Order: sequence, then structure tokens, then C-alpha cells
Amino acid sequence: CHWRAFMINRFRLVAILGASVCTRAFTLLEAVSRDGLRLTSPRMMATPAGLAILFDCDGVLADTERDGHRVSFNRVFEERGFDFEWTVEEYGRMCEVGGGKERMTAYLNGFNGYRTSGWPAGYESPTTESLTKGLPDDPRRLELVRELHARKTALFQELIGSGVVPLRPGVLRVVDEAIAAEVPLAVCSTSNEAAVRTLVETLMGPERYARFSFFCGDVVPRKKPQPDVYNLAAQEMGLDKSECVVIEDSGIGNQAAKSAGMACLVTKSTYTEEEDFSGADRIVSELGEPGGGGECVMLADLRALL
Repeated sequence: CHWRAFMINRFRLVAILGASVCTRAFTLLEAVSRDGLRLTSPRMMATPAGLAILFDCDGVLADTERDGHRVSFNRVFEERGFDFEWTVEEYGRMCEVGGGKERMTAYLNGFNGYRTSGWPAGYESPTTESLTKGLPDDPRRLELVRELHARKTALFQELIGSGVVPLRPGVLRVVDEAIAAEVPLAVCSTSNEAAVRTLVETLMGPERYARFSFFCGDVVPRKKPQPDVYNLAAQEMGLDKSECVVIEDSGIGNQAAKSAGMACLVTKSTYTEEEDFSGADRIVSELGEPGGGGECVMLADLRALL
């Protein structure tokens, strides 16, 4: 009886609201079993538009690494009286490490030989040198990188809010085309979620911002190049991976997308020109604009990658 009533009400809702509005709700409801109405995990579904776009943030939406994150990290180092800063070239190499806290840890541990004098005064003698998922197991060192990263995130948000860092060419156009076609949108980034949200809302406006889902920072235990963040996005949004196109700018981001079984378009950025993009479905310098004299990626081009 319960199932019969559900099916009758399903047809009534479609008649009133239209099929596209009801699609996702029905997918979730059909995960209810007939014997007791027990909820189960939502199954993957085809999107109404046959396409979903999952953006990386830094280097894809805006070229934030050099003039945003690097500047904010250096301001924190200066505030704390540290005797080092990250040059443009040096920070480019540090971007090989995903995640800000992990990046600082790698640097202070001598990543690529850049930081030869070790940790700042007072942190030279840890209880252990071991790391877990790229972060110190020593409590004081872990507290330090967390404090530094929290302050860096606040400074980065202020910087983005000032409008200093613009969107990359073509980003807003592709987002608007996607919204018009009812294509699901998400940002999947190793960056702090508050910082990513600030960037999207500030540079795209509240109406576009409301159309995005966000999967950022420590939302998954393993960061790129592992596929966890893209797997999570597909699961939480109820997406069929065969209909997902990821837009990335880095080698590790491309690896994450392909390991998740998704198509990947690479838009090379300041720090990623020479990286290995093996397996990418298409590589461009930017999304571009019509009449701009260069490449111009349209929604149809993204769909053609599937």
C-alpha cells in the first residue's frame, strides 16, 4: 500500500512540477525499500543535462597561487618574525604538494632542499619526526602549522575580497552557459572551504554562488592526486561519473580526476605550464572568450569529452 501510494503521488508531482524538478528527489526516494521504508544510500543517476562540471579552484577559477596564496603565506611568515619567505619560483615548486598545511610542513622539513635550517626556534626538537597524511605527529608542530594556515586563510579572504585577483578568461561564460542548461556545478579543491566560498561569491556574485556545491579542504582524508574529493562529489551529488567533466590546472589534479574515472580538461596556469598532464582528455591555455584570438572552450566542447 505504501509503495502504491508513493507511485501515485509521484505521477501527481511530475504533472504539477515537471520531470526535471522532480528527478533528483525521486532518485532519493526510490532508494527506500518496500519492506519498511528503510532509507539506503542514493544510487548514481544520470543528470538531466547529461553533464556535470567539477572545477578545481586555484589556478582554474582564478590564478590565485602566485598573487593570492603565496602573498598571504609570506604575510603570515612576516607577522611571526620568521626569517624566510616564498619567492615566485620557489612557491611554484611547493605547489607540487597539495594542501596549505601539508605544503608548510614539507617546506620546513626540507622539501626539495629549500628550507635548510629547519623549523623555527622553539620547534627544533619534536617528540617525533613522523608524519600522518603529510602533517606532523608532534603536537606542537601540528598546532603551529594549523595556526599559520588559519591566519593565512583570513588574509587570503581579505585579499580576494578586495578584488585584486580576477577570474580567469572564460570562467564566468562557461558557468553562465552551464547554469542556463541546468548543468550541476561544484568546486573540488584542497584549499580551505571558507576561502573557496569567498572567492566564488565575491568574483561571481551570490546568484551564481548559490548554484555551486563545495568539496574543499579536509573534507576527505586523502588529497589530490588521490581521487577522493571527486569520488565524494559524485556520491554526494548523485552523479554518474561518466557524465562528469573535471576542469583542472595541475598534474596532480589531472591524476585525481582520471583516477576517479572522470573526463578532465586541463587549463594550464602560471605554475603548471611544464607539468605532466598524461591522460588528460584535452589541454588548453585557458577557457577563453569568443573573438579573443585564442582557444575558446564552449559547453558543447566539454560535453564532447564524455
